[in-house]
Amino acid sequence: MPEELQTAAMAANRPQPRFWARDFLWLLFGAGLILSDPELNYNVIIVLIPLTAFQIAEPHLQAFSSRRGQIWSIAIKMVLSYLLVGWSHTFASVYYLIFLIPIISAATMFDGKGVVLVTAMATCAYFSFLLPIWPVDYSLVTNEDIHVYCLHACFFVVVALVVYEQAKAKRAEMKRTQEAAERLAESNRSLRRAEASLRRSERLAALGQLTAGLAHELRNPLGTIKASSEMLNKAATQGRPEVMSEMAGYIGSEVDRMNALISSFLDFARPLQIRALEADLRSVAENVLRQQADLALRSGVTLTLRMPDGPLIFDFDPDLIAVALSNLVQNAIQASKTGQEVELRIVPGEEDVEIFVTDHGSGIMPEHLESIFNPFFTTKPNGVGLGLAIVSKIADEHNGQVRVFSEPGSGTRFELNLPRAQKK
Repeated sequence: MPEELQTAAMAANRPQPRFWARDFLWLLFGAGLILSDPELNYNVIIVLIPLTAFQIAEPHLQAFSSRRGQIWSIAIKMVLSYLLVGWSHTFASVYYLIFLIPIISAATMFDGKGVVLVTAMATCAYFSFLLPIWPVDYSLVTNEDIHVYCLHACFFVVVALVVYEQAKAKRAEMKRTQEAAERLAESNRSLRRAEASLRRSERLAALGQLTAGLAHELRNPLGTIKASSEMLNKAATQGRPEVMSEMAGYIGSEVDRMNALISSFLDFARPLQIRALEADLRSVAENVLRQQADLALRSGVTLTLRMPDGPLIFDFDPDLIAVALSNLVQNAIQASKTGQEVELRIVPGEEDVEIFVTDHGSGIMPEHLESIFNPFFTTKPNGVGLGLAIVSKIADEHNGQVRVFSEPGSGTRFELNLPRAQKK
């Protein structure tokens, strides 16, 4: 295992500094050993206190998170364990299991060689307490005692092996998870690159479509301007002021038409800068109806707003939504006949807001329903064909959608769906 990954695995295996339950358990463990000591041994208490304190403080100290720090940690635990056993009847100590602390710590942090080395050191430290006794009086240690001490050492080895295998499996799982995460991240990066390439292709295709549409729409006013200018250059026309005035009027109106067409094209082509903020949709809707009131009056159409009482506040761009609603209401007025009603209805939901613009005009032919949101598609004699395309674009920028339902002779209903929360 690479050292960087092993270090990361060791850090992952270390308890989190704020895991207070672990600190409490170690405190309870140390207090339990002190209170359950069969005899009052101050040396044991002196060692148990720093051993417990070190176990509690170690995860909170950054110095012990590195490889060198881990080695020092094992060494400190080994020394404290050795002193505890040495000051409590050595090889006959009831605290001999304290050597499992450095052994288990090594098994969770080191590789196989490190675990073998620490286990061997703990075993040798345990048996070292026999060395001063054998030369003096061999009878103090019976063969049965030797068997028991060997079983203790075997227990050290078994615990080290079991914990090491579990830690090794966990490290391998972490490595597989990390590799899977890296593959997923690379896949996501590739997907984002592909999506960016697709968006560039779509933008180029849309630009080509828009350019072709704009060129087509500009031909008619340019033709009128050219014909009018040719008429103005004729001698017969120059002697007739009324004809010259008419031709000049044609030129002026066609220039205005071209200017409006180019302005609409720029409005649609430029990227929308959505500025979502907490705004009141009621005030936006009321302003739109006030702006369209003159057109409705001239057409003899009644405008109606239906929505719950009170403000309707959520995240959206009020300027862009005002543009979208103005286009929808204006289209509805133009499609209506004298005496008919155009209804703007708003229905708030828990996660989104539904906006309905309904008229009772002539409706839209079924074969045109799939094309009305396309740039430069229009059935109006003087229409540009960008209004509904702009509405669709504004809905997309708000992570919403716009739909249309229409029957010839019965009217049309546009539905604009807006989520209450916008992605920042």
